[in-house]
Amino acid sequence: MNLPFYIARRYLFAKKKHNAVNIISGVAVCGVALATLAMVVTLSVFNGFQEMVAGFFTAFDPELKITPREGKVFSPQDSLLQQARALPGIEVWTETLEENAMVQYKNRQAMAVIKGVEDNFEQLTSIDSLLYGAGTFILHDPVADYGFMGIELMAELGTGIQFVDPLQVYAPRRDVRINAANPSAAFRREYLFSPGAVFVVNQQKYDSRYILTSLAFARRLFGYSHEASAIELKLEPGTDAAHMQEQLARLLGDRFVVQNRYEQQADVFRIMEIEKFISYLFLTFILVVACFNVIGSLSMLILDKRDDVATLRNLGADDRLITRVFLFEGRLISFFGAVAGIVLGLLLCCAQQRFGLVSMGTGNAFVTDAYPVSVHAGDLLLVFLTVMAVGFLAVWYPVRYLSRRLLSRR
Repeated sequence: MNLPFYIARRYLFAKKKHNAVNIISGVAVCGVALATLAMVVTLSVFNGFQEMVAGFFTAFDPELKITPREGKVFSPQDSLLQQARALPGIEVWTETLEENAMVQYKNRQAMAVIKGVEDNFEQLTSIDSLLYGAGTFILHDPVADYGFMGIELMAELGTGIQFVDPLQVYAPRRDVRINAANPSAAFRREYLFSPGAVFVVNQQKYDSRYILTSLAFARRLFGYSHEASAIELKLEPGTDAAHMQEQLARLLGDRFVVQNRYEQQADVFRIMEIEKFISYLFLTFILVVACFNVIGSLSMLILDKRDDVATLRNLGADDRLITRVFLFEGRLISFFGAVAGIVLGLLLCCAQQRFGLVSMGTGNAFVTDAYPVSVHAGDLLLVFLTVMAVGFLAVWYPVRYLSRRLLSRR
């Protein structure tokens, strides 16, 4: 057995001459454990929010999305796209056209994103789970086109869920210059009617700006005949999305971009990752402060064990071996603090998942009643390695310094 480690382990658990040393050692372990617990819980809460947000996008965004690398629209009849459509594993293939437009209801106006979709869009996403109202998902019939607005856009225009007057939609005509004498001639106007429902994604990007309607309406409004701005895909159950994405990207080459759900919302998830990283840095700083308790515990232990050190020197131990004893002592405090903090953090996260101990507040202002948590094994490993690294670096120089000053030969 490693002699310094064996002695350090005995020092950690054995009763000291002065009871204050035991108390300080316990406080040091508790300080590291609490800092570790805070890191586990905080990172898990960020994971929970990220998965909750991803769940909202999952109901609206496709599994894979093909867009042009240059320009806004492309021809879906492209030979490469037709080859991609024939690949096995694709369950739903739908064309979409997305552009900005101005919408007006009575005397209220707003800028909106008109997204024209095919009739199989309902099979592509879980749009039914997002609808609020008495209507069903119908995009058009022989006499009218219908528009499903986000709930915040509905409130801005004041239409209500079931509006009587049609929604006026204006879009600039392509390749037409505005005539100052008659500016309205440069815009195309179409009408959308109420389907009796709105959608609620709980994301401002969609709820405050998007209107879903038929692809034929969008093409007519924006002056296109057969073009699309994206092709959205749903894969067959059991199909590896990453492999399919790689296969499509290789087939389509540099002219098209193939994105998964996370890449479609890269900005949102990048911000959340940055917030998580900044929180990790702040908690690491708190951990560094907690490690000062370890330094205090070791300095008291060194003073308490002066007689033992003298005995070890008489038995032939050199200064390097004695220093390693107290270094191992600091590492053991960090290790047991890390293990205790991780275990307590896991228990607290499990309790939060099961019972919702910490709520988001009263009322219906939030989409969830309690803070969501999701524990990732990678985060636990990161926390453990961080605690051990910070613990080692925090005690390395102080122990060497204290050993020279407090254990100098008399």
